[in-house]
Amino acid sequence: MIEWYKKVVFENYANFKGRARRSEYWYFALANGIISILLIVLGAIIGGVFGDAMTGGIIGYALFGLYTLATLVPTLGAVVRRLHDVNKSGWFYFIAFVPLVGGIWLLVLLFTEGDRGTNQYGPDPKNEIEEINEIGNVEVQ
Repeated sequence: MIEWYKKVVFENYANFKGRARRSEYWYFALANGIISILLIVLGAIIGGVFGDAMTGGIIGYALFGLYTLATLVPTLGAVVRRLHDVNKSGWFYFIAFVPLVGGIWLLVLLFTEGDRGTNQYGPDPKNEIEEINEIGNVEVQ
């Protein structure tokens, strides 16, 4: 999980090209959620130490807000690459703004297995070595 998180945040920080496997996206989302919750809990603990729940809440949500801003671009990049894997444009992300069904449809797309083989957004991230071998550029030993 940590390797996928590091790949999205550090290696593909602002990469909106190519494709992302389901595991890359969902492990990143899981790690992102855990870190967000831990930051809010950390704020509550700090508030408990200082004896003021209001201060802890403010600190926790400030940490959460800063973290969210720092990971906004990698998160958008991961969603766009995940949509590319199911052969949808990154602009398709805006379907989430359609009331009721938009968010559900986007969630279904994020859970859907990616296209097998190369699509218009690049090679299959699951089987890159096999595809390169099919083209004849690399021999698998």
